[in-house]
Amino acid sequence: MHTRNTNSIYHDLITLELKQWQSAMRRPPNFWNRTTKKVQRKVNSVIPEKIHKAITKAIKEITRVVIFGSKFTTRNRKEIKTLEETEIKVKERINFYSSSAAVEGAATGFGGFLLSLADFPLWLTLKMKMLFEIASRYGYDTKDYKERVYILYIFQLTFSSQEHRNEVFKIMENWEVKKEQLPDDLNAFDWRTFQLEYRDYIDLAKLLQLLPGVGAIAGAFVNHKLTNKLGKTAMNAYRMRDERFREVRLLKE
Repeated sequence: MHTRNTNSIYHDLITLELKQWQSAMRRPPNFWNRTTKKVQRKVNSVIPEKIHKAITKAIKEITRVVIFGSKFTTRNRKEIKTLEETEIKVKERINFYSSSAAVEGAATGFGGFLLSLADFPLWLTLKMKMLFEIASRYGYDTKDYKERVYILYIFQLTFSSQEHRNEVFKIMENWEVKKEQLPDDLNAFDWRTFQLEYRDYIDLAKLLQLLPGVGAIAGAFVNHKLTNKLGKTAMNAYRMRDERFREVRLLKE
């Protein structure tokens, strides 16, 4: 009897995992998703417009500095090995960054309100560094402006409501076409939606980090869990672009 090699078995396992992930990304918002989003929109509607503009500008500038910083864009592409070898390395880096984010979250949470405010740029930097490294491991050139935009979409896909996640996923499913339609100016990116979705997604969890006594524990737990989730989302996002998964990428429910 013919014995299938390890690469073939691994491919089959990952194909199933990718199909399940795609199904979750396409799933329409349920009652809880819709209710939560309505509440968040109501809260956002009573926040003064100048506050929204200030937060949007701050997140936009911090993200731009992080994602277009020289220490990120100069990272070299990694040599492509087998998919299994690649993903062993990717998972090691996700674990490293998740643990680092947990330590950072615990430290800022322990320090109280003022240090907790510093958590945003520090944690964002760790998450973006991880995404750049994952892209490189899968063989993508992060010096390419379009690849950096794809990283922003991975970020949105992870930290968004299910409604917005559906919209972002449609873009990523057809990335080879969509990337040719990208504007040359990054200012055309929808930063307002980016910051609102991100804030709405993490606000409740991160509020616990401000509470005396439990801030350090909450900060470590939330940062570890969400950084790990971001890493897993990135893995599936890059698997979806791999020609070895063409039949999965074209699968429609």
